[in-house]
Amino acid sequence: MLRLVGIGLGDPAHLTVEAVEALQAASFALVTVKREDDPLAAARRAILDRYAPDLCVIEVVDPERDRSASSTSSTTAYEGVVSDWHEARAAAWESALTTAWTDPDLRRDVQFRAVDSAQLGANLGAGVLLVWGDPAFYDSTIRVVERVLARGNLAFEWDVLPGISALQLLAARHRIVLHEVGQPITVTTARRLREAVDAGADNVLVFLTGRLELDGLENWTISWGANLGAASERLVSGRVADVLPAIESARADAKADAGWVMDLYLLRR
Repeated sequence: MLRLVGIGLGDPAHLTVEAVEALQAASFALVTVKREDDPLAAARRAILDRYAPDLCVIEVVDPERDRSASSTSSTTAYEGVVSDWHEARAAAWESALTTAWTDPDLRRDVQFRAVDSAQLGANLGAGVLLVWGDPAFYDSTIRVVERVLARGNLAFEWDVLPGISALQLLAARHRIVLHEVGQPITVTTARRLREAVDAGADNVLVFLTGRLELDGLENWTISWGANLGAASERLVSGRVADVLPAIESARADAKADAGWVMDLYLLRR
C-alpha cells in the first residue's frame, strides 16, 4: 500500500488528523531530495520527526528537469519536458519502492506492520509519500505514481489523503473569499494568465509564478503570498500599480530567507 499524504505547506500544525494517523501507521516514508541541503526535504523530515519519529525514511534523489529557455519556449515543448521529467521520477520512485518492499537488509531493520495480504502480501509494509500542499493542485505526484504502475514492474494499492492547499492558505491569510458572490474563479498558471484575462476572467488565481508579468493589469487588485506557512512567509495586497515594487522586494526577501520561493496570487478585475 502506498499513501500519498498532503502535508500542507510546511507547518506541522496544518496536517489533518487523517494525515497524522497515516504517518503513524506507516512502515516507511519516501522523501524526495533535490539537493544536499534541500529545505523542502528538511521540512518533510521535521514533520516526520514530530509525528512519526521512528519511521524509516528512504530518500529519493529527484531527477533534474530541463528548465532551459529553448526547451520551455512553447506549450508543446514545455509539456514534453515535463513528461520526460515525470518518467525519470517514476523510474526513481520505482527503484525506491522496490527497495522498501524487497530488500532483505532494510526489512531486517524495519518492523513492517501487517497489511491486507490480498493487497500486497503478508510481509509487505505500507509506505507514505509526503506531498507538499494538496496533491490535487499543480503537483505531479499522482501522475508519477500512475506512471510507476504503468511501467508494469510493481503492483500495489494506493490512495490519496488531501492536505491544506496554497490557495486555501492564501485566502485565509488575506481574509478574503476567492470569488465575488456567485461568480466563478479561474485557476491557472503564470504562463497562461493572459489567456484567462483575454477570455474575460474576473477572478484569477495564479500558480507557478517564475516572475511577475502584469503589464496592462495595473488597475486590477492583487492578493499575493510567498512561502505560505513557513517562517519566510510574505504577504502583499492592493492595486497592482501601487504594490508591484513591494511584491518584487518581498519575493526576493522570501527567497533570501529560505533559499527557495513559491508564490501565488489572486488577481481581481
